[in-house]
Amino acid sequence: MWWTGLLSMAVGEAANFAAYAFAPASLVTPLGALSVLISAILASKYLNEKLNLLGKIGCLLCILGSTVLVIHSPKEEEISTLNELLDKVKDPGYIIYVLIVIICSILIIFYFGPAYGNQNIMIYICLCSSIGSLTVTSCKGLGLALKETILGFNNGFTNWLTWAFLFSAILCISVQMNYLNRSLDLYETTIVTPIYYVVFTTLVIIASAILFREWENMSAEDILGSSCGFLTVIIAIFLLNAFKEIDISYENIRHMLQPKRKLLISSNNQWSDRDEERLITRLETELNHTYGAQNLTRTI
Repeated sequence: MWWTGLLSMAVGEAANFAAYAFAPASLVTPLGALSVLISAILASKYLNEKLNLLGKIGCLLCILGSTVLVIHSPKEEEISTLNELLDKVKDPGYIIYVLIVIICSILIIFYFGPAYGNQNIMIYICLCSSIGSLTVTSCKGLGLALKETILGFNNGFTNWLTWAFLFSAILCISVQMNYLNRSLDLYETTIVTPIYYVVFTTLVIIASAILFREWENMSAEDILGSSCGFLTVIIAIFLLNAFKEIDISYENIRHMLQPKRKLLISSNNQWSDRDEERLITRLETELNHTYGAQNLTRTI
């Protein structure tokens, strides 16, 4: 069973890696939220973990948000070779972005991390998210190299750029995973997971917009649709993680919507004059605390 799970994870990561060669990074990365959805459903079924009402609503919102993202996904400029990607990487805007990420990462690793990492959850999350946005570019390059080799256009592994992307991917992933695990050691998983998803995905979208100019040819409708889809997925991830320890179900909601008179009857199994008096007193108190409310007449 353990080997089956490990093999399944390897296949999933390989498919995720290959997706960067065929689809925009700003589409592939947000859809990673579906892994959280599948994990929650399978854990509920096979590991007997409770999936409360808010979690089920989160699952539904995750599906809806992902669907909207796919419908309004940006159409990136076609890049079919490593040399074309190299021309994009040389763009001054992207070089400035990479330099900002490197400088901020060095400052966090050597100063802000040791000083404030134990006090502020955003320190290490910003570090691993910004480094992760560079990892996506490296994965895109490796995916193109593999695509060229398989289709027979060129042997991508004889190109120095392939090995540069490979080295960059290994370095970035190592730093990213190290500080992500450090965040998980210091703070609750239910808090780290949604915040990391939001920051990481946002930075990937920014990096992809700078590198591939994905948003230039999009209509206002598609931009609005993608933004709404992304926000919906963020809310879904938050509901799935932040409230999973709360025991709330559909029966609780039905119970809350029942009339107060019925709730008193169900709790005492009988209705007496004392119960009636207590209900009237309770209603009077609530009305007196309402602005402009009149006193309740004691007649039924």
